Amino acid sequence: MLTKELYDNYLLILKSELVQALGCTEPIAIAYCAAKAREVLGAMPKSMEVWCSGNIIKNVKGVTVPNTGGLKGIEAAAIAGIVGGNPDKGLQVLEDFNGKDNSEMIRLLNSNYCSAHHLKDVENLYISTKAISDDNFAEVHIKGSHTNIVKMIKNGEIIFECDEGISNDKPFIGDKSLLNIREIFEFAETVRLEDIREVISSQILMNSAISEEGIKNNYGACVGKTLLKYFGDDIKTRAKAKAAAGSDARMSGCSLPVVINSGSGNQGITVSLPVIEYAKELNVTEDKLYRALVISNLTSIHQKHLIGKLSAYCGAVSAAAGSGAAITYLYGGDYEDISRTIINTIANVGGMLCDGAKPSCAAKIASAVDAAIMGHQLSSSGNVFKNGEGLVKDSIETTIESFGRVGKIGMEGTDIEIINIMLNN
Repeated sequence: MLTKELYDNYLLILKSELVQALGCTEPIAIAYCAAKAREVLGAMPKSMEVWCSGNIIKNVKGVTVPNTGGLKGIEAAAIAGIVGGNPDKGLQVLEDFNGKDNSEMIRLLNSNYCSAHHLKDVENLYISTKAISDDNFAEVHIKGSHTNIVKMIKNGEIIFECDEGISNDKPFIGDKSLLNIREIFEFAETVRLEDIREVISSQILMNSAISEEGIKNNYGACVGKTLLKYFGDDIKTRAKAKAAAGSDARMSGCSLPVVINSGSGNQGITVSLPVIEYAKELNVTEDKLYRALVISNLTSIHQKHLIGKLSAYCGAVSAAAGSGAAITYLYGGDYEDISRTIINTIANVGGMLCDGAKPSCAAKIASAVDAAIMGHQLSSSGNVFKNGEGLVKDSIETTIESFGRVGKIGMEGTDIEIINIMLNN
């Protein structure tokens, strides 16, 4: 039986992590940081500088900034925030940005208005923007989470500084170190629906909408549409295609918002859309779907807490493992069944490379969801990869820990090399 403290903790984690975001979260974080710098400056800057950690650079280079007419890159994201961003809207900072601002954006892009730099020896998620106007300047620093401001400076004077920061997406609410699969399952089984209805219903509504947009129109490489065209209309294909289509649209500039997971729209899409498709196929109750999505979301958050928000370890894997666990639950699976599904999934595709946010993320999502469905099918037959086979350990928690260690520590060198290759391209 969960204590009230643990129940409240799990609820806080869900509500703080499942927030709405418009566009890929890394360029949006830059836009937010730039918009905040303009606000602190109190005027339209005459020039600006952006300093980013390697992982931010990696996740901005290949993805379209929403509402910019297809523009990509750090400078485009920062200028969009300066020209049309509303910092009060957090990860929806560009919601009000529209086409009439694009001519000014392009003029500034072509005039070397903004300079971008690689900031080394900082956290994987770090952004600093400096807005300059005549003799005045303002700096804003973000660390650890996409809207977590840790320092603001005006004309050399620190006007705010706190390592825990001030954040629109509340990254420090809820103790994620307390998460474990057994209690995630118990929480999902016992949570009062009125406590989660708003956040889960938003995830269903918004993520389904961007998926349908990706199916109807041509975005990126059209991974979702291609799966449906060539692989038929069975539930396994639909689960992969609907998730891939959401990423197709999101990575290529679709302006529809999504509900994210672990700071990522792609992960929010991956933890939800396959589960929603299986719930339709099985004709389960709304109650069952909501509880399944609790399992999916918290299972992904549990893994990502150990890996870190940004890593060379592709977040689609941890998110898909969450989906697989939820699919097993929809079929009536218990804690042991769910644990086997997670182990089977990450033992298969754990360590898939993250080489930045871009259209091919949709294909990686499809591959990860495919592995999760196979993980579920293996588990349904009572099969699981055993202790000592690669990184698999003697329990679900120690197995998650071993993959988390590889993602956070073991792949640090891989991450550096990926960033170096991308910066030299």
